[in-house]
Amino acid sequence: MSPTQWDFPVELCCRPMAFVTLTGLDVVYNAVHRAVWDAFCANRRADRVPISFKVLPGDHEYPKCRPKRTSYEWYIPKGILKTGWMNKHLNLVPALVVVFYELDWDEPQWKEKQSECATRVEIVRQSLQGRNTKVAVVLIQKKTPLPPGEDVIASERAAALCNACELSGKSLFVLPHTDHLVGYIIRLENAFYEHAQTYYYTEIRRVKSHKEFLNKTTHQLLFVRHQFKIAFFSELKQDTQNALKNYRTAYNLVHELRAHETNILEIKTMAGFINYKICRLCFQHNTPLDAIAQFRKHIDLCKKKIGSAELAFEHAAWMSKQFQAFGDLFDEAIKLGLTAIQTQNPGFYYQQAAYYAQERKQVAKALCNHEASVTYPNPDPLETQAGVLDFYGQRSWRQGILSFDLSDPEKEKVGILAIQLKERSVVHSEVIITLLSNAVAQFKKYKCPRMKSHLMVQMGEEYYYAKDYTKALKLLDYVMCDYRSEGWWTLLTSILTTALKCSYLMAQLKDYITYSLELLGRASTLKDDQKSRIEKNLINVLMNESPDPEPDCDILAVKTAQKLWADRISLAGSNVFTIGVQDFVPFVQCKAKFHFHAPSFHVDVPVQFDVYLKADCPHPIRFSKLCISFNNQEYNQFCVIEEASKASDVLENLTQGKMCLVPGKTRKFLFKFVAKTEDVGKKIEITSVDLVLGSEAGRCVVLNWQGGGGDAASAQEALQASRSFKRRPRLPDSEVHWDGIVIQASTMIISRVPNVSVHLRHDPPALTNEMYCLVVTVQSHEKTLIRDVKLTAGLKPGKLFFSKFHLLGSRMFLVYVSYLINTTIEGKEIVCKCHKDETVTIETVFPFDVAVKFVSTKFEHLERVYADIPFLLMTDLLSASPWALTIVSSELQLAPSMTPMDQLESQVDRGENVAHSPSLAEGRVICICFVVSWTSAMDSIPVISTVITLPHVIVENIPLHVNADLPSFGRVRESLPVRYHLQNKTDLVQDVEISVEPSDAFMFSGLKQIRLRILPGTEQEMLYNFYPLMAGYQQLPSLNINLLRFPNFTNQLLRRFIPTSIFVKVSDANQSSHPLSSLLLPTFKLSQH
Repeated sequence: MSPTQWDFPVELCCRPMAFVTLTGLDVVYNAVHRAVWDAFCANRRADRVPISFKVLPGDHEYPKCRPKRTSYEWYIPKGILKTGWMNKHLNLVPALVVVFYELDWDEPQWKEKQSECATRVEIVRQSLQGRNTKVAVVLIQKKTPLPPGEDVIASERAAALCNACELSGKSLFVLPHTDHLVGYIIRLENAFYEHAQTYYYTEIRRVKSHKEFLNKTTHQLLFVRHQFKIAFFSELKQDTQNALKNYRTAYNLVHELRAHETNILEIKTMAGFINYKICRLCFQHNTPLDAIAQFRKHIDLCKKKIGSAELAFEHAAWMSKQFQAFGDLFDEAIKLGLTAIQTQNPGFYYQQAAYYAQERKQVAKALCNHEASVTYPNPDPLETQAGVLDFYGQRSWRQGILSFDLSDPEKEKVGILAIQLKERSVVHSEVIITLLSNAVAQFKKYKCPRMKSHLMVQMGEEYYYAKDYTKALKLLDYVMCDYRSEGWWTLLTSILTTALKCSYLMAQLKDYITYSLELLGRASTLKDDQKSRIEKNLINVLMNESPDPEPDCDILAVKTAQKLWADRISLAGSNVFTIGVQDFVPFVQCKAKFHFHAPSFHVDVPVQFDVYLKADCPHPIRFSKLCISFNNQEYNQFCVIEEASKASDVLENLTQGKMCLVPGKTRKFLFKFVAKTEDVGKKIEITSVDLVLGSEAGRCVVLNWQGGGGDAASAQEALQASRSFKRRPRLPDSEVHWDGIVIQASTMIISRVPNVSVHLRHDPPALTNEMYCLVVTVQSHEKTLIRDVKLTAGLKPGKLFFSKFHLLGSRMFLVYVSYLINTTIEGKEIVCKCHKDETVTIETVFPFDVAVKFVSTKFEHLERVYADIPFLLMTDLLSASPWALTIVSSELQLAPSMTPMDQLESQVDRGENVAHSPSLAEGRVICICFVVSWTSAMDSIPVISTVITLPHVIVENIPLHVNADLPSFGRVRESLPVRYHLQNKTDLVQDVEISVEPSDAFMFSGLKQIRLRILPGTEQEMLYNFYPLMAGYQQLPSLNINLLRFPNFTNQLLRRFIPTSIFVKVSDANQSSHPLSSLLLPTFKLSQH
């Protein structure tokens, strides 16, 4: 039996499509025929009907149809499904035969051509004798036909041709060879598809008609066969729902068959075929859960149907193929748009397929372990006359025999022996590796790292069994990192053991040494005797000798490896292998730590650090050299410990040696050196620790730790130790707990501690823009002379500093003093640069506060001012300094659009309060600056000018300005003339309504109510004579103005600009003036631009 026996037939796995043959086309020599054939075959997109075309000669012999059976009474089937049946209906027996013939309707020799066409059709019918295959004729014409009914000759000749060929009108087609050939071809395809569906429908009915002749006693196999055929014809008809329904029925019928050792393989084979079809259609219908449920049901029903115990490996192979096929279907469905998840993806099915392939390998190894004297039977019992089996799943030496009793036990025995000997030639590892590789790809795709690593280990082991040690090492080395990082030490030990065997069998020196170092370490779970053997082999390799073979290796592979090792020894000289241990767990641990837990060392103090080493191997071991490397390589020469020894001394129990490590004991090495003065302010970092095992006479291994030590397991162990509440046992003073040592691989070199004092004297706070005085006093307490003393504060050196602060708040002020001094360290004189910093925080405050008020000429508060309307500006200046300030002068800086109404004056009251006359402005926003020149009590401080930006105020325009001219006071019963000036400030003619409301204190003459127009930019004057009736402050008659164009202009706004009351005196002409009558404030006027 060939290794491909378990592969599903191609015709089972492909998508069934209607089979149509085309005759009468010469695709080699006729360009028109070639173009027609290309149009049928090229660019078959998914939207075109599913048809499989094939060009055959007109006299092609199709498979003969067997005589129709009228009764099944005495018929005994020999099997379930013939091996050639699916291929026959997919590729041999067409649903439709199309005869192509070149004939135009206006052909002069019409009769002869018609007769020739009818003859070709008859030849096709003769070759299809007894089959229901449809026949159609396509006339290839040069001209485009007229619409139906318009060409009378064409209609007549078409009817005559149909009669001559015995065809219906639906089976005759015309194909014009024009520019639109593809369009005509697609229409032809659709017509062919309808004919093919009719054929398959007829075949389904024909098969169903046989059921009434069958009985359950002798025709159980036929029930399965016919149900499978109906389902297959339904697929060809593209009726997938009915196909699925019939496949399910066929599957149930298969498991109703009585199973025996003689037919169990045929039952499983057909069950596997039908299950494949059901799962494929479920995925096609987008019901993946149904497919998974069907497959699980299939496995549950078949996993215990093993069959012959001597051929148990066949069952494992069959199970493997079931899982592989389902995984392929699942993966294909995903590529077509199905969504899978982590817990349900094709990887699990490929993994299970690999598991059964491994089981097949183990069972075959046990059952096919024949002696070398056993030869393959002759004649070959697995060969058949036709070269293939008649029915799927049957044995070649007893085809068609359905009896449960073996008629020829000897022939059965020979057949089983032949199968077993054939199985021995199967390369099982290749099958397993392929399946595992598919599974790994799926688990990688769905982000299942642990499953991926697990299967990669199995792949590596299979490569090892297949003697492909290079690929095995590559895979195993890849997954070791994951198991180290997660602490799976047992699994890691198993992988390392296999990797060590591979490296031994390939005589890979560095790999062999690396894996040996890790198998001797604390992460290894090997027993001490196994570690001792590995340790001995490692020393042999370092002594340039061959190691002993690893246990459980193939004998032939060991002999080959011994030759390779012998070649390595003969060619080897002084070899040095540097192995970085940060990625694995060696048998030696290393930690470097600077003294005192200090993050820094002063340059006048020696730098000291310890290197701790601990061995985890079974026996004491001697190293030859320990050296430390720094980021400044000039220090490397001071940190080397070396001990000369012979290669044979490596494992001698000399615990007193300087470089000898005893298992489980921590060894400490002290290093000391003097830092260079140019490294002050820099970090000194241990870049690596190198521990040398072996000697130059043989081979030398350099264990290299990056930084201050630590390997792949150190971080995890440190975390566990920090979380552990276990109490550590008390150790002698000379020993330390390994977990208590913390790696500290770097330190800073800082300057010598200065022995000087720096005192700062000043008077806070500082005022903004003031020159602030700071007095610095430096005093040396050194025992020797200091030199090159430098004092720096900000940007100006010296003892007395003036600093100007421009921003408010706290400011940090730094004074820096540096000097040089000679000192001796470890007998070596060096020049140290010392420095000391002193800082002081100085609070900066503003020298004074300014309060501003905008008021009208009547001292009313203003939120906004109006153009050309005078207003008053009042400022109050309040000192914020703790000491006296001298105000030298103050000045009000007006905006360009502002005009003073009179002289700007200011008054200073002993430097504490300042008052200014206000100003007038115009524009949208007024911006005014107040400049104060001042100085403090210190004589050396110059005058300081502080510019204060006063708060902004909004400026608005009003359409009508109203001014009133009236005396400063009136007298009772004396005429009081009042003139009102109305000026239009707009570009429009203003319609103004004016009315005067009377007052109880006055009589008046003039227009009480008037409506007038004021032209743009002009002024209108209104004259009134008021006659006071009472003395004192009296309310003037109220002037009301209404602007028709500006309804927002209110009388309340008007009353801000004109006086609303006046002081009236009694009529005594000699009475002195009122004291308030002379109260006038300086005013400003806004000019409109």
